[in-house]
Amino acid sequence: MSIVIAIVALCVIILIHEIGHFAAGKLFKMNVYQFNLGMGPILLKKNYRGTQYGLRLFPIGGSCVFGEDETESSDDPNEFRNKPVWQRIIVIVAGAVLNLLLGLVLCIIINSVFINDPDPKVGVPTMTVSAFREGSVSNTGTCALHIGDRIVSVNGMRIISHPEISFKMNNSLTKTGDEDGYAVYEFVVIRNGEKAVLPNVKFAVHRDEDGEIKVNERGGMTYIMDFAVLPVENTALKVLEYSVRDAVGFGRIIWLSLIEIFRGTYGLNEIGGPVQIVGIFGEVTENAIDIKAAVMSILRLSALITINLGIMNLLPIPALDGGRLIFLTVEGIRRKPLKAEVEGMIHFVGFALLMLLILVVTFNDIRKLIFGG
Repeated sequence: MSIVIAIVALCVIILIHEIGHFAAGKLFKMNVYQFNLGMGPILLKKNYRGTQYGLRLFPIGGSCVFGEDETESSDDPNEFRNKPVWQRIIVIVAGAVLNLLLGLVLCIIINSVFINDPDPKVGVPTMTVSAFREGSVSNTGTCALHIGDRIVSVNGMRIISHPEISFKMNNSLTKTGDEDGYAVYEFVVIRNGEKAVLPNVKFAVHRDEDGEIKVNERGGMTYIMDFAVLPVENTALKVLEYSVRDAVGFGRIIWLSLIEIFRGTYGLNEIGGPVQIVGIFGEVTENAIDIKAAVMSILRLSALITINLGIMNLLPIPALDGGRLIFLTVEGIRRKPLKAEVEGMIHFVGFALLMLLILVVTFNDIRKLIFGG
């Protein structure tokens, strides 16, 4: 079941992206030659009003072909290359923009029906501590969290949305154990209207059957989240405010993760692909306490994926939308395009490298699935 859910979610996200390109192209009366969902061998195709609509074997991508890589010139005013630069820029960025808007819509849906555990209340989640789970340790000691604390930062990272709390705690390389074997973090909170710095907030860590502390692939402790955040009244303005916060927060998480990859914090074997995404969908559905919680987890994961797709496609990498945007920007500045053969070759090389990366990441996913790790 999780495989079906993952495939449907990925297909919808990719479809929305391609619809963005397609709709913008049609708006400017451009020739759209192909509209494909998926990659690889074609399974189904249908020609309608000059466009071939196709369903391909692997649901890991899609394409909307405007003939932008054609090297031969054409006098047809509806050809992509013959349209004004500003129109082509809008067509190129439309897919990513629609993905980002989809992420915001999903955040609005999530925040409209969010359930806060362990004290279930309908409302929008904030960054204010509202309750502690049984056996919690983050509310003990001289540097303890208190109910009513509004979290400002964790280990130096300013927090604007509640998903960023667990992201920073999961990815902090400064996680170290104290003499009692707890993971410790620095929290900055607003308490009774004043800023308070808590340099050593304790959290219990996961241990194996022998009581030994479990560590992740980078040698860090894996903490146990033991507090919940306060939900506020489910008004339209609050839903919109915190949904924007969540969408921006997901974007920051993705951007910070990219920075950590370039810094070498994450190795190639830690980067997940389609197979791992399917596994994550399976985990969130299996670990959910009920159907409603499972739906919320799926929507939250889908929001993260669609925002990730939007941001990744805007990176200045050949063959991606961001790479084409760079060429269009240069053309706008120079008042003339680069040679089509040169641009086409650069995008071809970029596409080949992208396919190689997908193969390597997919291989790593399958390896982890079979051998673990």
